[in-house]
Amino acid sequence: MAPALTEPQPSAPSAGLKPAHYKGPIHAYKEPASSGPRDFQKKVEEEGSENQPAATYPHYLPVWEDTVYPPLEPFTHYEHGKDADPSFKDLFGEGVTIDNLTAPIGAEVRGVQLSKLTDKGKDQLALFVAQRKVVAFRDQDLADIPIKDAVEFGGYFGRHHMHQTSGSPEGFPEVHLVHRGAEDTTGRDFFTTRTNSVAWHSDITFEEQPPGTTFLYILDGPTSGGDTLFANLAEAYNRLSPEFQKRLHGLNALHSGFEQIQTAVDKGGRARRQPVASVHPLVRTHPVTGEKALFVNPQFTRYIVNLKREESDYLLKFLYDHIALGQDFQARVRWQPKTVVVWDNRVTAHSAIYDWQDGQRRHLARLTPQAERPYETPFVEQTS
Repeated sequence: MAPALTEPQPSAPSAGLKPAHYKGPIHAYKEPASSGPRDFQKKVEEEGSENQPAATYPHYLPVWEDTVYPPLEPFTHYEHGKDADPSFKDLFGEGVTIDNLTAPIGAEVRGVQLSKLTDKGKDQLALFVAQRKVVAFRDQDLADIPIKDAVEFGGYFGRHHMHQTSGSPEGFPEVHLVHRGAEDTTGRDFFTTRTNSVAWHSDITFEEQPPGTTFLYILDGPTSGGDTLFANLAEAYNRLSPEFQKRLHGLNALHSGFEQIQTAVDKGGRARRQPVASVHPLVRTHPVTGEKALFVNPQFTRYIVNLKREESDYLLKFLYDHIALGQDFQARVRWQPKTVVVWDNRVTAHSAIYDWQDGQRRHLARLTPQAERPYETPFVEQTS
């Protein structure tokens, strides 16, 4: 039987790898985007190879510590987007250019230096990103300033999340690294058993308080390829019929982080914390915009509480396909040097794309401020 909302969250050690009431996903956990310590070639990364240069930012190369951290404690999140001036006068000054990537989602901005924003500018950044869902800021210096300053900047938007498995720059465990090293073939090997690398997800939804405003900045990347897809989950909700929307309200799903730890351990990695699972509503409400958005993803959502397995699988498959096929509410972000991509994890899903196989390095750093626990508000039929 599926757990009630009051059932304790699983807290088995990492060797246990699955919640006791685990039912099994309709899609297996899928992670082609980064490799683990077993595949990490320190000398090649620091000195380069015959075909590839050394890492541009060696102080951002991953280390995998043996430290095991305690469980994350609940906290009260303050949402700075609520304080924002909607005129964005402290965010967009003279000479700033804004180009929307598509009509329903995404923007590309030039002429703003994120690291120099005042607190009012940061508040407006949170609001603008909530509205556009994902924004690519070009010509940024976030990778060039000291890591401690980048961490301080990100901490304005919420408590830093510490990833349960990833490598991080030495001394900065709160910085999550996406790293595929030079001459790494694990991505190519991935295609011996899979037909594509698309893995739609919202980050770490298995946590009790998943992220809100999230930052990912490029350190090294292939000359072409390695883009990231984004989907607007508020628009995905809006596309559903009122009767279907109404049926989703009141339903909750279990999100599990157990499989991510299993994948890391299989790669010779570490479990930095014991795995957790959390129950969240299928439809959540954004605290600033008031938008309702779907909140499920095939990477971490395992089943819908109080539905039988076939019922849950059927409904989740429809929602996953709806999100994946909705190219009219998606955008594709192309990485360029000195790009920082900012998105609101509460109302988006994304997927990295592994489509280059020439051994070029893909190395990015993520700042992942946590936000409020997902909640839903009563169903209200939309009027046109």
